[in-house]
Amino acid sequence: MAPPTPTTVLDHDTIALAEIELCGELMIAASAADGERLSPDRIDEVLRVSAADVRQR
Repeated sequence: MAPPTPTTVLDHDTIALAEIELCGELMIAASAADGERLSPDRIDEVLRVSAADVRQR
């Protein structure tokens, strides 16, 4: 494996920050939810996943 370069570190940092932001969004949505859990549709909405994205998997 090649040693990390400033670009790969930036990419890892960018990805980590995006993941942290999405986790925060899920926590906010969960705290505002009426029930004990978020529905799969609500999770997709919070994570900005569309039905087309799901069909491509």
